[in-house]
Amino acid sequence: MPATCDVVVLLSGTGGNLQAMIDSFKGGDHPARIRAVISNRADAFGLQRARDAGIETCVLDHKAYEGREAFDGALMQLIDSYQPQLVVLAGFMRILTAGFVRHYQGRLLNIHPSLLPRYKGLHTHQRVLEAGDAEHGCSVHFVTEELDGGPLVIQSVISVEPDDSPTTLAQRVHTQEHHIYPLAIRWFAEGRLSLGEEGALLDGQLLAAHGHLIRT
Repeated sequence: MPATCDVVVLLSGTGGNLQAMIDSFKGGDHPARIRAVISNRADAFGLQRARDAGIETCVLDHKAYEGREAFDGALMQLIDSYQPQLVVLAGFMRILTAGFVRHYQGRLLNIHPSLLPRYKGLHTHQRVLEAGDAEHGCSVHFVTEELDGGPLVIQSVISVEPDDSPTTLAQRVHTQEHHIYPLAIRWFAEGRLSLGEEGALLDGQLLAAHGHLIRT
Protein backbone atom coordinates (compact mmCIF):
# COMPACT_ATOMS: atom_id res chain seq x y z
CA MET A 1 0.00 0.00 0.00
CA PRO A 2 1.43 3.43 -0.92
CA ALA A 3 2.11 6.11 1.67
CA THR A 4 -1.21 7.73 0.76
CA CYS A 5 -4.18 5.61 -0.23
CA ASP A 6 -6.21 7.39 -2.90
CA VAL A 7 -9.96 6.91 -2.51
CA VAL A 8 -12.85 7.59 -4.89
CA VAL A 9 -16.26 7.99 -3.24
CA LEU A 10 -19.54 7.23 -5.03
CA LEU A 11 -22.77 8.73 -3.71
CA SER A 12 -26.31 9.66 -4.71
CA GLY A 13 -27.57 11.68 -1.75
CA THR A 14 -26.74 13.97 1.14
CA GLY A 15 -23.26 12.63 1.79
CA GLY A 16 -23.39 12.23 5.55
CA ASN A 17 -20.83 9.44 5.49
CA LEU A 18 -18.70 11.45 3.07
CA GLN A 19 -18.64 14.29 5.59
CA ALA A 20 -17.55 11.87 8.30
CA MET A 21 -14.68 10.78 6.05
CA ILE A 22 -13.69 14.38 5.28
CA ASP A 23 -13.67 15.22 8.99
CA SER A 24 -11.76 12.06 9.88
CA PHE A 25 -9.12 12.54 7.17
CA LYS A 26 -8.26 16.10 8.25
CA GLY A 27 -4.69 16.52 9.43
CA GLY A 28 -1.54 14.97 8.13
CA ASP A 29 -1.64 11.64 9.96
CA HIS A 30 -4.43 9.89 8.03
CA PRO A 31 -3.20 7.48 5.35
CA ALA A 32 -6.20 8.00 3.05
CA ARG A 33 -7.01 10.84 0.68
CA ILE A 34 -10.25 11.40 -1.22
CA ARG A 35 -9.24 11.99 -4.82
CA ALA A 36 -12.75 12.50 -6.20
CA VAL A 37 -16.44 12.24 -5.40
CA ILE A 38 -18.67 10.92 -8.19
CA SER A 39 -22.46 11.03 -8.21
CA ASN A 40 -25.15 9.83 -10.60
CA ARG A 41 -27.32 12.76 -9.45
CA ALA A 42 -26.36 16.37 -10.14
CA ASP A 43 -28.51 17.55 -7.20
CA ALA A 44 -26.84 15.31 -4.60
CA PHE A 45 -25.89 17.47 -1.63
CA GLY A 46 -22.83 15.30 -1.12
CA LEU A 47 -21.28 17.02 -4.14
CA GLN A 48 -21.47 20.36 -2.32
CA ARG A 49 -19.85 18.84 0.75
CA ALA A 50 -16.99 17.67 -1.46
CA ARG A 51 -16.61 21.05 -3.18
CA ASP A 52 -16.59 22.80 0.20
CA ALA A 53 -13.68 20.54 1.18
CA GLY A 54 -11.77 21.24 -2.04
CA ILE A 55 -12.36 17.76 -3.46
CA GLU A 56 -12.88 17.24 -7.18
CA THR A 57 -16.43 16.23 -8.14
CA CYS A 58 -17.97 14.59 -11.19
CA VAL A 59 -21.54 13.84 -12.24
CA LEU A 60 -22.31 10.82 -14.37
CA ASP A 61 -26.06 10.70 -15.04
CA HIS A 62 -27.22 7.11 -15.33
CA LYS A 63 -30.24 8.24 -17.33
CA ALA A 64 -27.92 9.20 -20.18
CA TYR A 65 -26.95 5.55 -20.71
CA GLU A 66 -28.90 2.64 -22.13
CA GLY A 67 -28.69 -0.03 -19.49
CA ARG A 68 -26.62 -0.74 -16.42
CA GLU A 69 -23.72 -2.24 -18.35
CA ALA A 70 -23.18 0.91 -20.40
CA PHE A 71 -23.38 3.14 -17.34
CA ASP A 72 -21.07 0.96 -15.26
CA GLY A 73 -18.56 0.84 -18.11
CA ALA A 74 -18.44 4.62 -18.26
CA LEU A 75 -18.27 4.80 -14.47
CA MET A 76 -15.31 2.40 -14.37
CA GLN A 77 -13.48 4.48 -16.94
CA LEU A 78 -14.08 7.64 -14.91
CA ILE A 79 -13.05 6.04 -11.62
CA ASP A 80 -9.90 4.53 -13.13
CA SER A 81 -8.81 7.94 -14.44
CA TYR A 82 -8.08 8.78 -10.78
CA GLN A 83 -6.15 5.53 -10.20
CA PRO A 84 -7.61 4.90 -6.74
CA GLN A 85 -6.49 2.11 -4.45
CA LEU A 86 -9.99 2.01 -2.90
CA VAL A 87 -13.53 2.74 -4.08
CA VAL A 88 -16.09 3.57 -1.39
CA LEU A 89 -19.87 3.45 -1.78
CA ALA A 90 -21.51 6.09 0.42
CA GLY A 91 -25.20 5.96 -0.34
CA PHE A 92 -24.74 5.18 -4.03
CA MET A 93 -28.24 4.11 -5.05
CA ARG A 94 -27.33 1.93 -7.99
CA ILE A 95 -27.22 -1.85 -8.24
CA LEU A 96 -23.78 -2.55 -9.67
CA THR A 97 -23.15 -5.04 -12.46
CA ALA A 98 -21.07 -8.15 -11.89
CA GLY A 99 -18.39 -6.82 -14.21
CA PHE A 100 -18.04 -3.65 -12.14
CA VAL A 101 -17.80 -5.58 -8.88
CA ARG A 102 -15.20 -7.97 -10.28
CA HIS A 103 -13.14 -5.07 -11.63
CA TYR A 104 -12.77 -3.65 -8.11
CA GLN A 105 -12.72 -6.92 -6.20
CA GLY A 106 -10.96 -6.53 -2.88
CA ARG A 107 -10.94 -2.73 -3.05
CA LEU A 108 -14.64 -1.87 -3.02
CA LEU A 109 -16.36 -1.14 0.30
CA ASN A 110 -19.98 -0.43 1.22
CA ILE A 111 -21.85 0.47 4.38
CA HIS A 112 -25.33 -0.81 5.14
CA PRO A 113 -27.75 0.30 7.89
CA SER A 114 -28.38 -3.10 9.46
CA LEU A 115 -26.55 -5.94 11.14
CA LEU A 116 -25.99 -7.98 8.02
CA PRO A 117 -26.90 -10.59 6.95
CA ARG A 118 -30.21 -9.44 8.46
CA TYR A 119 -32.28 -6.84 6.63
CA LYS A 120 -30.60 -6.52 3.29
CA GLY A 121 -32.07 -3.88 1.04
CA LEU A 122 -34.15 -0.85 2.03
CA HIS A 123 -36.23 0.37 5.02
CA THR A 124 -34.09 -1.44 7.55
CA HIS A 125 -35.08 0.67 10.58
CA GLN A 126 -38.80 0.11 10.03
CA ARG A 127 -38.25 -3.59 9.49
CA VAL A 128 -36.24 -3.92 12.72
CA LEU A 129 -39.04 -2.27 14.71
CA GLU A 130 -41.72 -4.39 13.05
CA ALA A 131 -39.76 -7.54 13.94
CA GLY A 132 -39.39 -6.47 17.58
CA ASP A 133 -35.61 -6.88 17.54
CA ALA A 134 -33.64 -5.86 20.63
CA GLU A 135 -30.59 -4.79 18.64
CA HIS A 136 -29.85 -2.93 15.43
CA GLY A 137 -26.77 -1.38 13.88
CA CYS A 138 -24.70 -0.97 10.74
CA SER A 139 -22.15 -2.95 8.78
CA VAL A 140 -19.15 -2.22 6.57
CA HIS A 141 -18.43 -4.96 4.06
CA PHE A 142 -16.47 -5.76 0.95
CA VAL A 143 -18.74 -5.64 -2.08
CA THR A 144 -19.38 -8.86 -3.98
CA GLU A 145 -21.89 -9.80 -6.66
CA GLU A 146 -24.45 -10.68 -3.97
CA LEU A 147 -26.37 -7.54 -2.96
CA ASP A 148 -25.35 -6.53 0.59
CA GLY A 149 -23.74 -9.95 0.87
CA GLY A 150 -19.96 -9.46 0.84
CA PRO A 151 -17.59 -10.41 3.68
CA LEU A 152 -18.16 -8.25 6.74
CA VAL A 153 -15.39 -5.97 8.00
CA ILE A 154 -16.92 -4.22 11.00
CA GLN A 155 -20.30 -3.94 12.67
CA SER A 156 -21.55 -1.51 15.31
CA VAL A 157 -24.42 -2.72 17.50
CA ILE A 158 -26.91 -0.49 19.30
CA SER A 159 -29.87 -1.34 21.51
CA VAL A 160 -33.38 -0.69 20.28
CA GLU A 161 -35.22 1.43 22.84
CA PRO A 162 -38.93 0.92 23.64
CA ASP A 163 -39.87 4.37 22.35
CA ASP A 164 -37.77 4.24 19.19
CA SER A 165 -39.23 5.26 15.85
CA PRO A 166 -37.62 4.66 12.46
CA THR A 167 -36.35 8.25 12.63
CA THR A 168 -34.73 8.03 16.06
CA LEU A 169 -33.26 4.64 15.24
CA ALA A 170 -31.85 5.95 11.97
CA GLN A 171 -30.22 8.89 13.75
CA ARG A 172 -28.37 6.63 16.17
CA VAL A 173 -27.34 4.23 13.43
CA HIS A 174 -26.01 7.14 11.34
CA THR A 175 -23.82 8.19 14.27
CA GLN A 176 -22.28 4.73 14.33
CA GLU A 177 -21.85 4.69 10.55
CA HIS A 178 -19.82 7.89 10.81
CA HIS A 179 -17.47 6.12 13.23
CA ILE A 180 -16.96 2.73 11.64
CA TYR A 181 -16.68 3.71 7.96
CA PRO A 182 -13.65 6.00 8.41
CA LEU A 183 -12.15 3.33 10.68
CA ALA A 184 -12.50 0.61 8.03
CA ILE A 185 -10.98 2.93 5.42
CA ARG A 186 -8.05 3.65 7.73
CA TRP A 187 -7.44 -0.07 8.18
CA PHE A 188 -7.43 -0.56 4.42
CA ALA A 189 -5.17 2.42 3.82
CA GLU A 190 -2.71 1.17 6.42
CA GLY A 191 -2.53 -2.20 4.68
CA ARG A 192 -4.17 -3.95 7.62
CA LEU A 193 -7.45 -4.84 5.91
CA SER A 194 -7.72 -7.06 2.85
CA LEU A 195 -10.00 -9.54 1.16
CA GLY A 196 -8.85 -13.16 1.19
CA GLU A 197 -10.28 -16.31 -0.32
CA GLU A 198 -12.15 -17.14 2.90
CA GLY A 199 -13.30 -13.64 3.82
CA ALA A 200 -12.07 -10.34 5.22
CA LEU A 201 -8.63 -10.30 6.85
CA LEU A 202 -7.46 -7.85 9.51
CA ASP A 203 -3.75 -7.90 10.31
CA GLY A 204 -3.52 -11.16 8.39
CA GLN A 205 -6.14 -12.89 10.52
CA LEU A 206 -9.51 -14.02 9.18
CA LEU A 207 -12.29 -11.96 10.74
CA ALA A 208 -15.32 -13.66 12.22
CA ALA A 209 -18.42 -13.89 10.04
CA HIS A 210 -19.81 -10.74 11.68
CA GLY A 211 -16.53 -8.85 11.23
CA HIS A 212 -14.97 -6.76 13.98
CA LEU A 213 -17.80 -6.13 16.45
CA ILE A 214 -18.34 -2.88 18.36
CA ARG A 215 -21.07 -2.59 20.97
CA THR A 216 -22.18 0.85 22.11
